[in-house]
Amino acid sequence: MNYVKKLSLLLVVALVVVLFSFSVYAQEYGGTFVFGRGGDSVGLDPIQVTDGESFKVTQQVYDTVVMFKPGTTEVIPGLAKDWEVSEDGKTWTFHLREGVEFHDGNPVNAEAIKWNFERWGYEDHPYHIGGEFTYYAYMFQDFPGVIKEVNAVDEYTVEFVLENPQGPFLNNLAMVSFGIASPEAVKKWGEDYFKHPVGSGPFKFVEWKQGDRVVLEANEDYWDGRPYLDKVIFRSIPDNGARYMELRSGSIDMMDYINPEDVQSVEENDDLDLILRPSFNVGYFAMHQDFEPFDNVLVRKAFAHAINKEALIGAFYAGLAEPAKNPLPPSIWGYNDEIEDYPYDLEKAKELLAEAGYPDGFEFDFYYMPVPRPYFPQPKMIAQAVQYYLSEIGVTANLLSYDWGTYLDKYYDDQFQTYILGWTGDNGDPDNFLYVLLDQTQNNCGYESEELHEILIEAQKSVDKEERVALYEEAQEIIHEDVPWVPIAHSTPPLVKKTMVKNYIPNPTSTEKLHRVWLDD
Repeated sequence: MNYVKKLSLLLVVALVVVLFSFSVYAQEYGGTFVFGRGGDSVGLDPIQVTDGESFKVTQQVYDTVVMFKPGTTEVIPGLAKDWEVSEDGKTWTFHLREGVEFHDGNPVNAEAIKWNFERWGYEDHPYHIGGEFTYYAYMFQDFPGVIKEVNAVDEYTVEFVLENPQGPFLNNLAMVSFGIASPEAVKKWGEDYFKHPVGSGPFKFVEWKQGDRVVLEANEDYWDGRPYLDKVIFRSIPDNGARYMELRSGSIDMMDYINPEDVQSVEENDDLDLILRPSFNVGYFAMHQDFEPFDNVLVRKAFAHAINKEALIGAFYAGLAEPAKNPLPPSIWGYNDEIEDYPYDLEKAKELLAEAGYPDGFEFDFYYMPVPRPYFPQPKMIAQAVQYYLSEIGVTANLLSYDWGTYLDKYYDDQFQTYILGWTGDNGDPDNFLYVLLDQTQNNCGYESEELHEILIEAQKSVDKEERVALYEEAQEIIHEDVPWVPIAHSTPPLVKKTMVKNYIPNPTSTEKLHRVWLDD
């Protein structure tokens, strides 16, 4: 082959490579992704919120020290590129990525990590302000709790010294609630920081029109590469049917919590895809034991027999759920499958009520959530169905609700006699369900069990998985016998997207970063 032919061939190959690269770039980069959701965020400071709608947004704005591999709860590097733990399990040393900046240009370094944890952990810290630091209390307690101290060894090395080994420590660090904020931004905004979030994540905060939308834009300098999307908009559309209509009309690109009757139309629509998020949750009916007659275990067991879980799943979940018998979903290790659920049995329920001293029933207040969640996709209708089941045993439930923020406030203030709520796992560890939701130091249903508390603390301190499994199986037996809740369902939450939305990988925790999602226009 002569020189001219070789040169021509090389030029053709180069042109093909350039055109292919441009095609991939054109497909992947650019565009605005609009996600329709069932409710608004409560706040945008991740340490001060507990709701999934807030975490959907903060996941994009903040990074954590370590994070979860897409689609899993496997811990992988985040702001820390690697780490090691001492032989006694009490000292964890993390080596941070160099040159990472917050969206305001300040450096992400060991001092910034230390400042965030001390802000969360010390109640007398000058910026421990703006609301509750609930997840920190759940996972680490106030200093000196699980974490004894945090040290900045050098600019890019941060050390966590624990009071005792903690089995779920690394998984806890990966939770979205522990997103690292710019210390300077927190100092600047003070009490209002929850409306002006500044992290180091793949998207920067632009605006929040409360009750309507949150707008984010790409962080061009993100350490894991520039996001494919230019903008992400989270729109609040409370009604499932209205949200689905907007998806079909093209005004949003993706949604969650579809009505069961719409699932078939999605499957028949070539322009839409149905995605099932891995089941990682529990929806439950809770009975607060500080209120009579729910201090009586016989009443609680009667309610457990009176609720028809199979019928609820068939009517309101499009069959995309399974009945729950434990607070822990079967997808998480440590699940006790030997436990037998309380069967739906109205006669047994009536017998238990009579034995408890309520042969003619009683009247009580029953609060239901105002927004759909993965574990209760149609909360009002589910509450109405539960109200009907309980009426069959002579009990009158007065249905009540509030807006989402107020509902959560009153829940945390222990103001509800009974209520429906639920939980989606944050980190893949049983501790995140059993301790967080039902330990006597944590729960919001007046449930006290010293036996359960001792087991859960022992399980926390162990780093032996087999030992922890045995302890959690025992814990579930105690909970089953005491019936602080009636577990209703573990759902497999459906999401619907346009087929043009590519590379959306649902995480079982219900939040995922969107920087690798792209639009195929």
